Amino acid sequence: MEFREFAAYADRIEDEPADLETVALVTELLSDGDGDLPVIARFVQGRIFPAWDSTTLDIGPNYLYEAIARAAGQNVTAADVESELAEVGEIGAVAASYEFGGQRGLAAFGSGDGDDSLTVGEVFAELDALAAISGDGSQGTKIDLLFGLLNRCEPIEARYLARLVLSEMRIGVGEGTVRDAIAEAFAVPVADVERALQVSNDYGLVARTAREGGTDGLADITLEIGRPVQAMLAQAGSVTDALEEWDEAAIEWKYDGARVQLHHDPDGIERDGGDTTTETTRVFSRNMEDVTAALPEVVEFAQERFDVPVILDGEVVAVNDDGDPLPFQQVLRRFRRKHDIEAAREDVTVRPSFFDCLHADGEDLLEDPLRRRHDRLANLLADGPQRSTLRISDDPEEIESIDAEALAAGHEGIMLKDPDSTYSPGRRGKNWLKRKPDVETLDLVVTGAEWGEGRRATFLGTFLLSARTGGGSYETLGKVATGITDETLADLTDLLEPHIRSEDGQTVEIEPAVVFEVGYEEIQSSPTYSSGYALRFPRFVGVREDLDVEDADSLERVEGLAERE
Repeated sequence: MEFREFAAYADRIEDEPADLETVALVTELLSDGDGDLPVIARFVQGRIFPAWDSTTLDIGPNYLYEAIARAAGQNVTAADVESELAEVGEIGAVAASYEFGGQRGLAAFGSGDGDDSLTVGEVFAELDALAAISGDGSQGTKIDLLFGLLNRCEPIEARYLARLVLSEMRIGVGEGTVRDAIAEAFAVPVADVERALQVSNDYGLVARTAREGGTDGLADITLEIGRPVQAMLAQAGSVTDALEEWDEAAIEWKYDGARVQLHHDPDGIERDGGDTTTETTRVFSRNMEDVTAALPEVVEFAQERFDVPVILDGEVVAVNDDGDPLPFQQVLRRFRRKHDIEAAREDVTVRPSFFDCLHADGEDLLEDPLRRRHDRLANLLADGPQRSTLRISDDPEEIESIDAEALAAGHEGIMLKDPDSTYSPGRRGKNWLKRKPDVETLDLVVTGAEWGEGRRATFLGTFLLSARTGGGSYETLGKVATGITDETLADLTDLLEPHIRSEDGQTVEIEPAVVFEVGYEEIQSSPTYSSGYALRFPRFVGVREDLDVEDADSLERVEGLAERE
């Protein structure tokens, strides 16, 4: 498929407000995909690589501004591009406003028909090559490659190429839309597509399989060691909620750690493309980022303990010399460390604690009840801190006692789970409940910040909080600066700096990528913030590493809480 054809579809989809018509357009796009179908299934969501693949372009906005300026001509600078972006507000519109295509025009004077049209496959191949560029001189090489792509673009192509590069497609196509479109395009049941997506987390693979293999082909897609799946998620709930819904509950301690998914195969892990490596263990974060190098303790533990292939769900917890848990921010320091891992290991020790088994010795367990999955986990791991203890009870007093034990041991409290529930990747439902805190909190997206002053001048010290609304937009409702130590500010600055979009004096705009849990006394009406509300006495509780921005609290929930108050 020519990239201009894909861009034309994207333009039509963006202008379509109705959900059913959007699915119909994506269905038509996939049906026309031919050999580029797997890439198209990702591009239409704004993804370049499969969701499980942690490969990134590592392209900052300034790289793209420079490439646009070069393709636009000698009289345009990167500062001009940035200035226009400030006026227009959207990088695709800025890219489309320039006349590119100098090389395409010159080609008309050579041999052949002068057609230098881009295909979807070529765009992916160039971006894939760009992602692999690193080392000295990589910045210039990446800009050169982007310039080459833009120089072959018509305005509509430039619009969507620029958005793809900065992960800002935003045409109203979510995962559910593509799932339904795959089912429609290739006449397979939605439930079969959903199951295949859950175990593969790869829309391109599932689209191609649905087209070529139908229902039988989708059924053959299974979990794969080395290919992470989305984590099953919990929602807030009470003991009463749990017992009314399930009659009895499975109770586990909730650790103040970071979610990880362990993939281990003693015979080696196959990379994408089928190449077996000597690597036997890989560790992924809650967001499916490969964090293997940052957590050598987990790798060593897996290689010592497991002699069969496994996929386990769990957390890593920072511990002191006595094995007692340390605050979550200590774990965050390890996750963000890219170099001098051994030195970081001496500073902060982490320990894995697994609570679920998704695959063991060739058998996928997603459809098995929690009881059996935990039994398989117990067969793999003896009693000890590296395996959670699962207790089942229908007695509220016993559950309260378990909660007290967890708190006394320095953990966050307890998780309540349906003992007969299956494992649903990426789902947040009533089968797993995080016990509600005594104090009301909100999970809000950080969309801005301010640099500190004095000894805190090198830290981001005040954070602008927003609730999500429909269409991927956010409305502000307050700032938080209370309850944060200097050490935590340093960690938060490291976490947020890669997402800074622009700076104006001490104020910075931040790409919506990080979620804070924030406590507050009450929600008040306020004209100061775009939501119409403000938090009274907000205080920082922690980073919600387990949440994507799409899972943060909505403005609708804020409005409901305000009305009840």
